Amino acid sequence: MESLVSILIPAYNAEDWIAETIESALGQTWKRKEIIVVDDGSTDQTLAIARRFASRDVSVVTQSNQGASAARNNALSISQGDYIQWLDADDLLARDKIEQQIKVLHECPSKRTLLSGAWGRFIHRVSKAEFLPTALWGDLSPVEWLLRKLGQNLQMQTDNWLISRELTEAAGPWDARLWRDNDGEYLCRVIIASDGIKFVPDAKSYYRISGFNSVSYIGRSNKKLESLFLSMQLHIGYLRGLEDSERTRAACLKYLQTWLIDFYPYRLDIVRQLKQIASELGGELEEPRLSWKYGWILKLFGWTLAKEAQLVMPYVRKTLVMSWDKALFRLEKRKRPHNHEV
Repeated sequence: MESLVSILIPAYNAEDWIAETIESALGQTWKRKEIIVVDDGSTDQTLAIARRFASRDVSVVTQSNQGASAARNNALSISQGDYIQWLDADDLLARDKIEQQIKVLHECPSKRTLLSGAWGRFIHRVSKAEFLPTALWGDLSPVEWLLRKLGQNLQMQTDNWLISRELTEAAGPWDARLWRDNDGEYLCRVIIASDGIKFVPDAKSYYRISGFNSVSYIGRSNKKLESLFLSMQLHIGYLRGLEDSERTRAACLKYLQTWLIDFYPYRLDIVRQLKQIASELGGELEEPRLSWKYGWILKLFGWTLAKEAQLVMPYVRKTLVMSWDKALFRLEKRKRPHNHEV
């Protein structure tokens, strides 16, 4: 019998996107699938929209607001699939994403092989998605994957993967303590439990750039800064648990240096702890530097105002880009019938 794939969608205040996301799951060419949407106490119309799709193949449940990790754990506990496809409520899957990954299972040595795929960023127009290959786009061992992720500050999206039930159970649940980088931490555990990553270039997913209300945007949030700090400590422990060597410690130091600036000037207590971790790794962190665009503000007015400018200016620029893309999307939509196939 063909493998059953569970497509699990946590959703919170995603009324603008949830219908399109569910449609991309329903449109998968891999027919044997179940779709589970867990609404995490949304205050908008997300739940009502999701319920329009309720059917034999689509289950919709709701819970009080507990965060994305808790919603994912809830969805997983309900699921029956042999393989798990995570899908964020604003992202999309190419129609044959799952089928492309299922096709290569015969090349995998065991159910512990982890399948990844290509991903592209988009705002509103899927046709304009940018697929930018990185050093993570390949067949890699767990230690090599984590080494590249930390040392080169790379990422893969939650939607990229197809994970066997056996591997999912070995990795354990999502960490409900984490509000920022919960996916990065969880997937580290999946990777550690795997016997290697098989990259499937034709298995494509689409990551929506959804603005400054997304979980990935940190800003001044203490909750997200503390979550990021915890996730960073866990990442370092995972890599060193696989291999504690000069090269892995060097990658960890680069990782710390990359993210150090996010804690300036709001959480200098965490900065001190990061410097202590660096010392234990046999190195030290340099004081973070702002780009020339904000460096003059730092010199004249100090860190607080310079960091505020660093937060505000990208917001303005990104808002303009997103508004322009939305206008073009609406124009294209008026010109032809909307097609959800991607």
